[in-house]
Amino acid sequence: MLAEVEDQVSSTPGRVYIETYGCQQNVNDSEIVLGILQAHGHQHCAVLEEADVVLLNTCSIREQAEDRVWQRLHTIEHTFKKRREHDRASVKPIVAVLGCMAERLKSRLLEDKKLVDVVAGPDAYRDLPFLINSRKVSGMSSMNVQLSLDETYADIAPVRIGGSGVSAFVSIQRGCNNMCSFCVVPFTRGRERSRPVSSILDEVRVLVDHGYKEVTLLGQNVNSYADRSVPADSHSPRKTSAGFTPIWKERFEGALRFADLLDAVARAAPDMRIRFTSPHPQWFPDELLHVIAAHANICNALHLPAQSGSSSVLHRMRRGYTREAYDDLLARARALIPGLFVSTDLIAGFCGETDEEHQQTVDLVQRSSFDKAFMFHYSLREKTHAHRHYQDDVPSDVKLARLNEIIRSFQVSLDAKLQQYIGTEHTLLVHGRSEKDPALLHGLTDGGRLVVFPQPGHVQAGQYVRVRVTGRKGSLVGEALESINEVAERAFV
Repeated sequence: MLAEVEDQVSSTPGRVYIETYGCQQNVNDSEIVLGILQAHGHQHCAVLEEADVVLLNTCSIREQAEDRVWQRLHTIEHTFKKRREHDRASVKPIVAVLGCMAERLKSRLLEDKKLVDVVAGPDAYRDLPFLINSRKVSGMSSMNVQLSLDETYADIAPVRIGGSGVSAFVSIQRGCNNMCSFCVVPFTRGRERSRPVSSILDEVRVLVDHGYKEVTLLGQNVNSYADRSVPADSHSPRKTSAGFTPIWKERFEGALRFADLLDAVARAAPDMRIRFTSPHPQWFPDELLHVIAAHANICNALHLPAQSGSSSVLHRMRRGYTREAYDDLLARARALIPGLFVSTDLIAGFCGETDEEHQQTVDLVQRSSFDKAFMFHYSLREKTHAHRHYQDDVPSDVKLARLNEIIRSFQVSLDAKLQQYIGTEHTLLVHGRSEKDPALLHGLTDGGRLVVFPQPGHVQAGQYVRVRVTGRKGSLVGEALESINEVAERAFV
């Protein structure tokens, strides 16, 4: 039977529908999956009901993220059950769960009410054509959740499915070695490994040739990137930010570092805006900050996930820094990069968090003047250090109350900051029409602030427009002053 299945791997292509949950890395992974499947004859399908194969690319970072996937699986089952009641000739598609939830739950996904036919972890996407056809031929469920020490999909051409051909993701690294006590990512995505710089630059150049105007470099721990294929004496060791102590120790010296990569990408694509996410605060030496400041096309935007404003909570989280070290890094980054846009992550109600520790996080929000914040209450994840060593002892209602206080504090700070935008001018990269009002276009400032404005003339997605902010209506509202079609340094300001 196995030989028969293998013979049919590329002979039974189908229409593939894919939904993506979670982070930008998952978005890029979905594009990699489609690249692999299209190479085996499958076609991307945009309509669920027309699909032969339904893929859900999932996230496990919080319980709520997994709950959404379970709900969706039940909805898909109900949809095709109703369809078969009206048309007995219709065939239920193969349903596959991919990504972090697949890696975390493994065979449990196949066993629960038989909602899932195929399970594939983040390092098993090359095996998807075989897994899908194995299910078609044998009628039995199939699974591969083997993690890898070297898989980066560097040779796979992603099939771009998001956006309007303006902005694209490029994965430079997979996995994470940080082992923060609250985080399941090292267990669902494996150990950290980086793509060769040559393959990254090749992919960026292809995007340039296809007219893309913005690229975001991706990794779970993106700024600890290290290309160890570079001769060991070519570059100095990776450096941490001042006052930061990594939980894990660097095993290789002399690899090409993230600052080197970022500099190379900026030089290779001088007409593109360059962004990156998601970094860890410990890997922000001054050399990296100087590279960002030196290139007009590297966006003046940093994601600095604080997680907590309390040094004692940060210690329990195994973050490798104190509140004071974080504050110093933020001040240093703002001094070196004028007009810096700063976003962060914050967790309310981590194990053992006291009222005083919570108030220290509120104080961080009030003092730091963040431009954007992703705020959540703590969700215990199996296998993590916190699961093994701490008690999830903050009651749910207290977690929620603390989260709401953090959100309110951030909103007060943000309202004051947004008010200061009114009357200022910015160069926007136009991404397309506003989802809420198709009569308006929307674009992003260099920092990443969304602005909507009436379409001037024949301005299209992918062009730069100089805009004056005139007010607020949910997001910022502006009026176009001029279109900037020529490539110029001011297009990135």
